[in-house]
Amino acid sequence: MKNKFYITTPIYYPSANFHIGHCYTTIIADAIARYRRLSGDDVFFLTGTDEHGQKIQKKAEETGVTPQKYVDEIVDNAKDLWKSLGISYDKFIRTTDKEHVEVVQKIFKKLYDKGDIYKGEYKGLYCTPCESFWTETQLVDGKCPDCGREVNEVTEEAYFFKLSKYQAKLIEYIETHPNFIEPESRKNEMINNFIKPGLEDLCVSRTSFNWGVPVTFDDKHVVYVWLDALSNYISALGYLTDDDSLFKKYWPADLHIVGKEIVRFHTIIWPIMLMALDLELPKQVFGHGWLVINGGKISKSLGNYKDPREYIETYGVDAVRYFALREVPFGNDGNFSEELLISRTNADLANILGNLVNRTIGMANKYFDGIIENTNVCEDIDNNLKDLALSLKNKVDSNMNNLQISDALDNIFELFRACNKYIDDTMPWVLAKDETKQDRLKTVLYNLIESIRFGTVLLQAFIPTTTEKIFNQLNTNIIDFNSLDKFGYYKSNTKLNNPEVLFKRIEAK
Repeated sequence: MKNKFYITTPIYYPSANFHIGHCYTTIIADAIARYRRLSGDDVFFLTGTDEHGQKIQKKAEETGVTPQKYVDEIVDNAKDLWKSLGISYDKFIRTTDKEHVEVVQKIFKKLYDKGDIYKGEYKGLYCTPCESFWTETQLVDGKCPDCGREVNEVTEEAYFFKLSKYQAKLIEYIETHPNFIEPESRKNEMINNFIKPGLEDLCVSRTSFNWGVPVTFDDKHVVYVWLDALSNYISALGYLTDDDSLFKKYWPADLHIVGKEIVRFHTIIWPIMLMALDLELPKQVFGHGWLVINGGKISKSLGNYKDPREYIETYGVDAVRYFALREVPFGNDGNFSEELLISRTNADLANILGNLVNRTIGMANKYFDGIIENTNVCEDIDNNLKDLALSLKNKVDSNMNNLQISDALDNIFELFRACNKYIDDTMPWVLAKDETKQDRLKTVLYNLIESIRFGTVLLQAFIPTTTEKIFNQLNTNIIDFNSLDKFGYYKSNTKLNNPEVLFKRIEAK
């Protein structure tokens, strides 16, 4: 029986078109989902958009359209962007979906009936762009600690969710589930900076705007952002609906991937919501770092970025995917620039991978009319390459299980680098000149093609467009995970297809 694996991105806020930072998170989630499918898991991959709130309502008013029309255009753009990047999600949820709205209303009423939501009055400092309330002590130089902008004092009637009631239970859960919050630095930050100083009850409704999920039993109120947004992870699976089969199958989530700025919502508010609903908690929340441009955070409000499709059109989808997955150790902040993208594409994709595939197929065409035959004329030097290929699956699996995605890619490219060295050491062009060495030359080329196949099988999770091209050139359909248990599954006497350049070297501008 297959293991289930439920993975989510955050649901993104469509106040403006998405940037490379959104792509970064989504590409990583996609690579993990693809890898899990490749390794045999039953995967459900969720992404989507968080569409309610005062900020969207204001933006729509400024643009002269309804909030729904405003978000519809941005969501269409986002879906097109995910298609351009080859994102293999199973469901795209929108918090304006009728099914989601109904589930949120049921959750709100359930928590109210239980006594975990109550009516009161809110007076606090509110940051509209971040849709967050802050206490005086949390401000930095009197401004929002997340975005650095002005906050306004707000007083209004509101419903509150009893976070404080569950504080001790949450601390106990985090301490007894050491992998719940990753990386470790984020866990320490949540416990020491937010939970242990004392949780205040959370404002979960507003009356000062109406672009939100209506509270069914008090029509002055709409459900405030986090209770609405976070519920998507279970509403998408049909929780509290007539058909909750997906919920029964996939919940709890195995992995929520979120940016570090929303870790506290996913590791404080969300688990407490689930505790109050008597539901299991997700197995892991991973808070990754930011991509920055020239040392500054990529920002919709600052507009300091290009449409990611410009990078895709200029450099190719897999160059963009590879950069996002390889350049930054997952969890750290990383810099994005076209210079770095070009450098990484040239060094790894063109010089190592593209060159290897091209020269190997070129030699096979030149010496044997493209026929790859395993004559088993082996020498000791072959064993190093075979051993490296056979060890690859376990190395990559270990790194992927620990979310060390950059390291997993490095494992694969270690094999490709070893193939290039094997060419230099065996010198096929010298063997080709000696009539008595033809069977040895055939074995050398077979070992290279089989090693390329090994690396490419695993590379499917990361750069799927390129791997399809490589398999086509190798003329093989032996591309599944289990074909990496033995060296030699590539069929002897296969005729290769014509080579094509996978990645052209990019000249820096």
